[in-house]
Amino acid sequence: MTETHARHRPGTPCWVSLMVHGLTATQDFYGSLFGWEFEPGPRQLGPYARALLDGHEVAGIGQLPPDRHLPIAWTPYFASHDVDLTAETVRLCGGTIGVGPLDADEAGRLAIGSDPSGAVFGVWQAARHLGTALTGVPGTPAWNELLTFESASVAKFYETVFAFEEEPVVDADSDSDYVTLRVDGRPVAGIQGVGHALPRDRGPHWLTYFEVADTDEAADRLTDLGGHVLKGPHDTPHGRVATVSDPEGARFCLVQSPR
Repeated sequence: MTETHARHRPGTPCWVSLMVHGLTATQDFYGSLFGWEFEPGPRQLGPYARALLDGHEVAGIGQLPPDRHLPIAWTPYFASHDVDLTAETVRLCGGTIGVGPLDADEAGRLAIGSDPSGAVFGVWQAARHLGTALTGVPGTPAWNELLTFESASVAKFYETVFAFEEEPVVDADSDSDYVTLRVDGRPVAGIQGVGHALPRDRGPHWLTYFEVADTDEAADRLTDLGGHVLKGPHDTPHGRVATVSDPEGARFCLVQSPR
């Protein structure tokens, strides 16, 4: 179990947030699935709650205005010491900024943008709220991965904006197109080029992996709660993984890390 109280290094994924239509029903779903409890958060973008695990903040869930018909999706936020400068770099590198930069009470300053392929991500400049305060236990974000057409050009965008180091993953057994993004030599996120295997209704998007104690059991519980299993539990070099969606259609992965 890792508690993180220090300010995150720039470029490090520091928070994940989900905007939905039914806030109460979504809280009930994730509360039952991951054991989360909720407390009110900043309301700059409408009703918003922070999810807590054993008293530690791990994620956020907010309510979309009724007139906003955006894809329901978990969005990773990357740490920045200057969100206004990062937002300007996003624009200069061919991305767009859809929200902000704006202050979220005393918690910090945020922007929400998209990369040149259209995948949405957030930028967080911490003040009082440093981000996810617990990792490495069931119910916490474990990894963020971008599913896109091809990795090379979009990896250059993220490297320029967040000063990531890039490490292409060479797998002798496959022609997989995968890049690992690193901060200070440490892997922090991945980019998977899947060509035309992207879901037609989704386009390029970030996918959050949440740690669970038992992937098969969690996938069964998720189905009982009204979620859907999109790709059943299977073993990978990084643990046992299932790709799933919540009742409103937000996709995410369950991962049982190797013990």
